[in-house]
Amino acid sequence: MLEDRPAAAPRIPPQSAPPPPWPTAYPDGYAVVDVETTGLARDDRIVSAAVYQLDARGEVQDHWYTLVNPQRDPGPVWIHGLTSAELARAPLFPEIADEFARRLDGRVLVAHNAVFDWSMIAREYARARGAAPVRQRLCTIALSKELGLPLANHKLESLAAHYGVVQERAHHALDDARVLAETFRPSLHLAAAAEIRLPLLACQPLTEWSDAPTARPPGQRSGFGQTSWRPSRKRPACPYPNPGRYEPGGRLAQGMRVAFSGDTSVDRELLEDRAVEAGMHVATSVSRLTSLLVTNDPDSPTSKVVKARSFGTPVVDEAAFMQLLQDVAPAPTGCG
Repeated sequence: MLEDRPAAAPRIPPQSAPPPPWPTAYPDGYAVVDVETTGLARDDRIVSAAVYQLDARGEVQDHWYTLVNPQRDPGPVWIHGLTSAELARAPLFPEIADEFARRLDGRVLVAHNAVFDWSMIAREYARARGAAPVRQRLCTIALSKELGLPLANHKLESLAAHYGVVQERAHHALDDARVLAETFRPSLHLAAAAEIRLPLLACQPLTEWSDAPTARPPGQRSGFGQTSWRPSRKRPACPYPNPGRYEPGGRLAQGMRVAFSGDTSVDRELLEDRAVEAGMHVATSVSRLTSLLVTNDPDSPTSKVVKARSFGTPVVDEAAFMQLLQDVAPAPTGCG
């Protein structure tokens, strides 16, 4: 006689651990952008632009590409491959500005060396008497550094190789944007899993712009070959001695050393020119001798903001600085 035995419990297959919750502070969407330009200086122009729209988790929603007639020499054809004849048939920036804005609206702008792409875009909109609907940007170089990715350098091709993304046409805006979108997605997920705060920076649309050409060394074309996208300007030395730090609530004084960090609504060089005209010394870095730092994003982790915080340097925003420039105390008689 067989003994009654309880039926064996059904075997439940093991379940994988649920993914960690997505950080609620992360943006709702991204616009991965690449622009090709006639050069790297402030008076250079965009010749092509591409945007990949991504959702909150980095999945591609749409993409868009356009040529742009720069109304000038196309610059380094050997880099971007766009000739004068081809660009002559392309739309002017004001003709694509609305569509470009629609692709950016409500999203964080993502780019490789984002300060350059954003600056070129902001200037084009300023020339067209408009503004790009962008309030924040994210640089994939900064994100790679936050993640500690083992890269030999921070070139886009190195980032692509790290993630196994094939780059088909380097310096073609559409392909560069595609590569960047495909490398940004895994970086975004790594950051989310580690609960890393994204290196977001504020974007300040330009409200005043001058198209005065930037002086270049003899024989240098369109700004290429420079160590920086923004060439330095030689200004005469400030004739006044440094009276020390700005006292919050007080007046600026001629001779004070003023540094700027981040985006400004008035073109940076125009703002610096106004400071010089008022008798300020415009400093390119922050030191213990700096009287004042002007920034619209005092919480950003830029080197100037970090140094100002460590030195106890006073910080004001652009609007406050513009007000202060209207009443600058003269240097003591006999200075200079």
